Amino acid sequence: MVDHDPGDHHPERPERLSALTRHLAAHPIDGARPLTAKLATRAQLQAIHHPAYVEQVVRLRGKRVRFDADTVACAGSVDAAFLAAGATIQAVDAVMAGHAANAFALVRPPGHHAEASRAMGFCLFNNVAVAAQHAVAAHGLTRVLILDWDVHHGNGTQNAFYDRRDVLVIDAHRYPFFPGTGALHDVGQGPGAGYNLNIPLPPGMGDDDYALAIPELLIPIADAFRPELVLVSAGFDAHRADPLGGMRVSAEGFAALCGAAYQIAAAHCGGRLALVLEGGYDLEGLARSVHACVGVMRGATPPEFHAPSSTAVRMTKDAQLVARRYWKQAGH
Repeated sequence: MVDHDPGDHHPERPERLSALTRHLAAHPIDGARPLTAKLATRAQLQAIHHPAYVEQVVRLRGKRVRFDADTVACAGSVDAAFLAAGATIQAVDAVMAGHAANAFALVRPPGHHAEASRAMGFCLFNNVAVAAQHAVAAHGLTRVLILDWDVHHGNGTQNAFYDRRDVLVIDAHRYPFFPGTGALHDVGQGPGAGYNLNIPLPPGMGDDDYALAIPELLIPIADAFRPELVLVSAGFDAHRADPLGGMRVSAEGFAALCGAAYQIAAAHCGGRLALVLEGGYDLEGLARSVHACVGVMRGATPPEFHAPSSTAVRMTKDAQLVARRYWKQAGH
């Protein structure tokens, strides 16, 4: 996946994965082991993406193409994108089969901005959406939870499941911000009403602010939903050192969020938890945050935070008011 190179000075660069692998090798975590990634099939991708779009991407193999101002493909990008989606599917298969207690797909290009027929926001295929659909189709699941803590709203993931109730999407993100979606009242439609929940946050939020959503929203709603699998779009661009995010989360803060996902999975689905890498562009912050999350997934105790700002309290209460229309447990 390091063969995907959008070009000099692009924030989503191959060094992101290199920094991660070096840090994990230098600071090994007991029990963590690598799995070899496999390419996704066209059929797996087309369960989320329009066949004409998948064909369009395939025809770009070996070429350099700019989809938009931010999203670029080079000669190796198509295979990297197939591999990223395939690795995320493989993470699901591993935890569903019991071959791994949990898994973290360290992939690029990221995925949560990719729409059914459009690349955007550095993303070609929507890795987490493809994996969630695979869990439904191949494993017969009827309740999949996707948590997204990337600083940018996962518009592609929201749209993929907006009218469905078998996949619950909860997304905490900076708002307003790129890509301009993720408003508080975007809750799903038809049978999916209430199964898309956004937690929009202003810039400058830190560990205590993000952690407030864990007991007030994430845990009670997850307890009511009772997921059979927990997936996380794990972006680390809310890190305080990130050049793009404008937030103040630390590696310990991400460990706390991962701890919530781990707790939900342990309570409801035998620990079946898979994280997939999204954003995060400060190399040291990214590497330390991923390492902290892997530690929690291997049993480390996540830190606790109990001093949210008044702004975070207000925003969380607003999100609770919306969520309670569909989930009476929110905030109780």
